[in-house]
Amino acid sequence: MTTKTILVREEKSGLSVSAPLLFNKAPENAAFFWEYLATPRVVPGIHAMWTGPEISCPIPSEQLAGAAYAKPLPPENATLTPQPGDIVLAYVPPRMWGGNPDAIFDIGLFYGPGARMLFPIGWLAGSVVAQVADADRAHLAEACNRIRRNGACDVTFSRGEG
Repeated sequence: MTTKTILVREEKSGLSVSAPLLFNKAPENAAFFWEYLATPRVVPGIHAMWTGPEISCPIPSEQLAGAAYAKPLPPENATLTPQPGDIVLAYVPPRMWGGNPDAIFDIGLFYGPGARMLFPIGWLAGSVVAQVADADRAHLAEACNRIRRNGACDVTFSRGEG
């Protein structure tokens, strides 16, 4: 049986990791991610200000316009304290954050200890949809620290098979 994985890359930092999707723990959120990646996607990334050691990649609303899978997501495999290597999908309903009329889907790449799902709107559980392998977490942390020092970047997400 083939495991569905996601590939995460960012050129300037050298970030290049894969992570198996956790369909058994977060089926609806993993399915959203897999459908979203029917074509490779470039998503703007920036080091998070509130959540700690995270590269936050909010999916541009135009990438989701008209997509049947872009619907409210339930918390699955939920966390308030992501661990290093967790890839977390956070869903914020329309108008909840600053009156934004679009739902927010944010991909969080967590790379160090001490992370928390605390946003300007308060605590928001996110769904752990994938996890980077233990052997690749040091590389993830090094690359994410380079992104933190370098500023905003473009992160490429694509499907992989493993």
